Parts: sequence; structure tokens; C-alpha cells
Amino acid sequence: MPHVLLIEDDASVRDGMELVLRRHGYGVETAATGEEALALLAGERGAPVELAVLDLMLPGMDGFEVCRRIRARTASLPIIMLTARGDDQDIVAGLEAGADDYVVKPVTAPVLEARIRAALRRAEPAAGPGTAGAGVGAGAGRADHGDRTEHGGLVIDRAGLTVTKHGTPIALPPTELRVLLELSAAPGRVLTREQLLASVWDHTFLGDSRLVDAAVGRLRAKIEDVPARPRYVQTVRGFGYRFGPL
Repeated sequence: MPHVLLIEDDASVRDGMELVLRRHGYGVETAATGEEALALLAGERGAPVELAVLDLMLPGMDGFEVCRRIRARTASLPIIMLTARGDDQDIVAGLEAGADDYVVKPVTAPVLEARIRAALRRAEPAAGPGTAGAGVGAGAGRADHGDRTEHGGLVIDRAGLTVTKHGTPIALPPTELRVLLELSAAPGRVLTREQLLASVWDHTFLGDSRLVDAAVGRLRAKIEDVPARPRYVQTVRGFGYRFGPL
């Protein structure tokens, strides 16, 4: 039974969401403030959680800061940011803080539950997306070693779901790891934002292309020497992204 942490200061909203999620078989931990949520995640009370639903407008520490502090502690916990402010600036800021997805209030229970299921699927420690493409058609600067591929010092292990650069491990949240796996499965092949939304987020509507751009930005910050001049994850203007060629 997956455990979800609801971080929401409005008691009526929090209680309603908790009731819905419990009816769908989730274990639920709740926190009314960011400070309370961080204390819970630090293990001071409650069970380990597998996903956080984070309200943006909280008393005291806001959702942006809570998200950043969670990310500083762990790369593996999926975070869905829940915000009543649906303008681009807030959404982009939330994604850049490390959220894997965002949902604009008001949201229906089926939509929220579907987004939670999709985020949990992305975090599953199974063979990553694009695994079938591993080992096919090694390109320039790429060396295949079974489930491991090396691209100019960047080693991607599709079985172990790990990434190292020049021997140094790089901790990637599930969403960023899946973006990297999708793109690197076929170096040089362009994937549109819509294709990445469908394969990584299970989304098919165009309005969420910001999810892709934000995840690529966070990924570049971790794997590129100079994120503004990316070597691995390159933009193909007007189309989308590709991995290399290096």
C-alpha cells in the first residue's frame, strides 16, 4: 500500500483529500505546515512515505522552500506540487525547485489520483524506459557494456538505474532519470516534448510541456559541465530534445 504525504494547511481540503486517497487504498500521512512535513520525513514520526503532494501556499515556509529542502535530502521521493496559482511563473518556479509534476487547484479526485499513480509508476525501481533500445546502434562517443552505456564519460546503467560521470555517482530523481533513459536510448534521435510527456509523465496534453523543459533544465544542471552549452541533452529548436551526438 503506497504511502502518500499530504502537505496542506487547509484542514477541509486536507481531510477531503485524505479520505479520497484512503478509499483508493493509499496510506496517508498529513502535515499542515512545511516544517511539520520535514520533521515527518526526517523520521521523527510516522511511516516512510513514497510520494508527497505539496501545497504551494503554506503558512511559514512556503511550498517552494519545502520542495527544495526535500530535494536536498532525497532525490528519489516524487513530489507533486499542488497550487491554486496557475500562472506560468509559479508553475515554472515550482518545477525548478524540484517538483516532478504540478496540479492546479481546484482538482477533481480522479485527476489527482491519476497523477499520483503516474508519479509512483515513474518511481518504480524497475527496468527504465527505453531499455529495449540499449545496446542498439552504438553511435560516436558511445560504448556499450550490456546494460551499461558510456557516452563521453557519462555512464548510464539501465539495469541498476544509476548514472555516474567520470566515476562520480549522480543522484537523479525518478523523473529526471527517466528523461535521460528515454533520450539516451537512441543517441541523436529527436524526441518531441509531447513524446516525452507521454513516455515519462503519461500525459498527452500540450499544456504540460513546461514539465519537460523544467526536468531537462534540472537534468542538465547535474550532468553537463556547462548547462548553458549542453553536450549531452541538446535542444532541437522547434522540435524537442536529443541526446548527443557528442
